[in-house]
Amino acid sequence: MKYYINDLYAFLRELAANNDRDWFRANKNRYDDLRALWLADIGRMIDTMSVWAPALTSLTAKRAAYRIYRDTRFSPDKTPYKTFFSAAMNAPGSQSGFYIQIGPDSHQWAGLFAGIWCPEAPLLKKLRRAIVDNIEEWEAIVNAPEIVSNFEITTSDSLKTVPRGWPKDHPHAGWLRMKDYGLQARNVGPEFFLDPAWPERSAELLSFTKPFVDFLNYSATEE
Repeated sequence: MKYYINDLYAFLRELAANNDRDWFRANKNRYDDLRALWLADIGRMIDTMSVWAPALTSLTAKRAAYRIYRDTRFSPDKTPYKTFFSAAMNAPGSQSGFYIQIGPDSHQWAGLFAGIWCPEAPLLKKLRRAIVDNIEEWEAIVNAPEIVSNFEITTSDSLKTVPRGWPKDHPHAGWLRMKDYGLQARNVGPEFFLDPAWPERSAELLSFTKPFVDFLNYSATEE
């Protein structure tokens, strides 16, 4: 049986070229069929992740998967649809977790991610303090061989200098300047998802990031 990912990529390319409600309405049945297959694979991925992350056991694929409809209220880009599929696997009540995004082109950030993105200022302040106060534990996590071999440290943005209240020559200024903390899997792009075993392979890769995610989550809840 033909695997669906190439059909999904074709749909997303066509959507990118015809990102309007009339085209989407005419192709809604295609979208519904592809989304059902995507949800089945996300379900497999969650089931596999739940072996090493039991807190995800109650998460359903439908809850994890993001809608294709864009929120355009505050964006100059008024195209109504995303041109990628994505899902977040976060334990209930957690601030940090796991994210997957797929699309036909690498510039759409197709890949696997772990961490926390764009936290509110009070939480970011707490995470910075936790990292500096537990720097040996933190650096042991991010420098573990399975992380170094398979992931890159990412952040959406960094300050030009350390945050207010910290010495400008702080020895851990690089961590303090980051506005969020993430890991992105190396060598995971559109081709990776052509393998029907990608849900299990993704879960295995993300298992390496659990200490990273756990550190961020328990730091977020500490008083």
